Order: sequence, then structure tokens, then C-alpha cells
Amino acid sequence: MAQRYVRVQTPDGKIHYGLLQIDRTVQVLDAPPWLKGQPTDQRLSQYQLLAPCAPSKIIAVGKNYANHAAEMGTPLPEEPLLFLKPPTTIIPMECEILYPPQSQRVDYEGELALIMGDRVKDCPPQEAHSKIWGYTIANDVTARDLQKKDGQWTRAKGFDTFCPLGPWIVREISPDARIQTFLNDVSVQSASIGDMVFLPHVLVSYISQVMTLLPGDVILTGTPEGVGGMQAGDRVRVEIEGIGFLENTVRMKIPTRQTQLQD
Repeated sequence: MAQRYVRVQTPDGKIHYGLLQIDRTVQVLDAPPWLKGQPTDQRLSQYQLLAPCAPSKIIAVGKNYANHAAEMGTPLPEEPLLFLKPPTTIIPMECEILYPPQSQRVDYEGELALIMGDRVKDCPPQEAHSKIWGYTIANDVTARDLQKKDGQWTRAKGFDTFCPLGPWIVREISPDARIQTFLNDVSVQSASIGDMVFLPHVLVSYISQVMTLLPGDVILTGTPEGVGGMQAGDRVRVEIEGIGFLENTVRMKIPTRQTQLQD
């Protein structure tokens, strides 16, 4: 089994990066692994699993599978279509996705996520693969009606809890690994990550021509066809071969008076 790099919080509130062991204990690292963190003698048996990194930014890619672009009724982009999600969207495995009262249609989008290992700027494609430190699973939750209404995607993609991420990072993945999404145990998305229009090394190079990528930053590589709406009480699970699965439930967010007056 591939090594699984995790980020955890102990009962006294301390946050550690570590290696998840077969017995579910965590061997603590002395720094984030992409900053050359080394194993220590400390082992944790009591901890809360967090999202596996705390990035400065999340760069996401739209319409990076041809069949998803088709189901959205749009042509394939000639270049990667980029947008940002704020780091405050990140939640870990088993944390609840909050359905915002401003939206009537909130979709799941299962995706492969790249974790950057270096500071990357103006990187040529042939060097970009070496800048990817590892891989994890993401769910690019989207308020689909607000995406259409606003004409740009910041609000639709940016609500708190709209980026489940984890549960851990692995260093390598098969270029033809299967990605699947299940809604209440029913398969709704299934594809090979090799079906991407722009492959990971191309995305890293392209993005680095626009903005500097920092160690621990996250790139979401797009979702295949089969996106659909979720309701309060639903359970969504994204699986990627060679990594594992990421599972979260959906809960309706109780609106505040200020929220009720917005739309």
C-alpha cells in the first residue's frame, strides 16, 4: 500500500503532519512533507483527521473532460479554463457540506487534486511533473444556479464547505486511474483521469505562467460527466483508484437574517 500522508489535530489542539500507519496510528513528521519533513519518534493514536494540507490558494480547472463540457452544452476550451476557490471552502473527510439558502441547486463534482511541492513560476511542461508533490481527492461543490445567474463563478464556487479535500495524500497515481462519484451509494460519475483534456503537467505549467504556485497549493483538475444536484441529508463519496475515498454528508445551512435579505 502506498504511503498515506495526513494532517491531524490532537485533543490538545496541536496540528501535525504525519504518516498514517496500518494500525491507524500516525507517525508525526517534523514539518510538512513537501518541505522535507522527516519522521519523528512521536506516534499519535488519538487525533482528528483534517484536510491533508492548508494551501495558500486553490486553483481549479473548468470543463477539463470533453464529456462534461458536452453535458454543460459548451465547447471544449482551447486553453485551460481557470478559476479560484478560497481556502475557507476546504473541509475534511466526514465534515458536513452546508447547503446555502441562497441556492436552489448545489452540485457535486468529483475531482483529482494535485498538491504542489515547490515554488513554481514560468515552468515549462517538460519540468512540470516533477513539481507535483502528490495527489488527493476533492469535491468541487458548486451552486449551479448561482453560477449561471452571476456570469462568473466566485460566489457559486466559494461558499464555506464547498471543497471537501482528502482524506490523505499519496505520492504517485496511475495515469489511467478510475475516478467515481457515488450519491447515496448510487454511481453518478465514472471516468479515467487519462480522459482529461489538459493533463496534470500541462495544467501546472499553464498556471505557473499566470501565478506563482507555492508548496502545499492545490490544483483541482476538473470533473467528468454526470454532475448533479444534492439535497440535505445526501451522502456523497468520491473514489479514486490508488488513493481511496472522500465522503461527506450534506446539511442545510440555517439562514441568518442578513442572508435572507440578500437574494
